[in-house]
Amino acid sequence: MLTKEQTQAIELLQHECEKTDDIKLKLNWEMLRRRDDERMDFFHEENGELVAFLALYSFGSTVEVCGVVKPGERRKRLFSNLWQEALSTIKEKGFKKILLNAPSSSLSAKEWLVTQPCEYVFSEFQMHWKEQLLEKSDDIHLRKSEPEDSDFEVQLDVLAFDVTESDARLHNDRVKNRPDEYHFIIEVAKEAIGKIRVSRMEKEAYIYGFAVLPEFQGKGYGSKALRNVVKKEHEAGCTIQLEVETKNDNALRLYESIGFVSVSGQDYYLWNE
Repeated sequence: MLTKEQTQAIELLQHECEKTDDIKLKLNWEMLRRRDDERMDFFHEENGELVAFLALYSFGSTVEVCGVVKPGERRKRLFSNLWQEALSTIKEKGFKKILLNAPSSSLSAKEWLVTQPCEYVFSEFQMHWKEQLLEKSDDIHLRKSEPEDSDFEVQLDVLAFDVTESDARLHNDRVKNRPDEYHFIIEVAKEAIGKIRVSRMEKEAYIYGFAVLPEFQGKGYGSKALRNVVKKEHEAGCTIQLEVETKNDNALRLYESIGFVSVSGQDYYLWNE
């Protein structure tokens, strides 16, 4: 687990870079704050100050990479050195797919990426909910996920997120053990049709893993379920955020219809070496 001092140092570095570069970094704080493997984070300090940081985030056999370097300390190969350390860990752990994550408008990140053996694969929007009146839908029921729902949840991940069954099962097992995580099964007339997960951190709610079975899509059930979740989190005093791939037009329109607005973009690159 990261120490309090490490967490504070990462936050300070992140805020400085976001302000200087006018970007939004995706450091997956819901995962950073729950680290159980110190080999997934890499630090470079000078005179007691954190000036470069790189983190690995595992999703089954896939690992995502994100990092940050203090603006005045760039072009000194600090990130490249951390990346070489991270590559050793990636190979040791046997990850099969490496995705490099960079803010869409980060010029320094793009300068580094063009020197690497990688190719652009997709982008996603980070979206925040803008407060508006929402009515609860009573024909949709959200119940707590139970252990016997595991196979259904894995099936939904495979169908909705283009992942293998083994990766979906590994990810599902891992996130179920996290504190401040709420897993719900979406039901219509007592029939399970989808799922949604909410992570809360300091009055911020993050929505993940939202999926509905294909045969129940296009009938308004997903919209009603999402509306109920957003309403509940808003009434609990939370801001609400989520992420969506830019090419997923249906999901994007759904989120926008409920009041979500895009605040930043992230580009993903596949490492090919």
